[in-house]
Amino acid sequence: MTLITDFIAELYRAANEIDRLTTVEKRRLLERAAHTIVDMEEQLGNVADQRSHRLAAELLKLTDMALDGVPDVLIGHGFLEAADAIRRLKILADSQ
Repeated sequence: MTLITDFIAELYRAANEIDRLTTVEKRRLLERAAHTIVDMEEQLGNVADQRSHRLAAELLKLTDMALDGVPDVLIGHGFLEAADAIRRLKILADSQ
């Protein structure tokens, strides 16, 4: 597996085991996901869709909210959305 597929699996695992993660771990995963999406979009240039860009911004907002005690279900949903966006971007990158 590649680093990207490993990270996608890590996001799915984190969403399924959200109750075992500390607030710091949740924040780091959300930040990492947002930065991964932005980096992949930059590599793809104009091919990337705006949905991924908006998601990255939302993940960073969710990162800030994680300290304020946002429900785990929202953070878990953020992990799943990020995993899906990264998977889509990887498919786009592989097709080029």
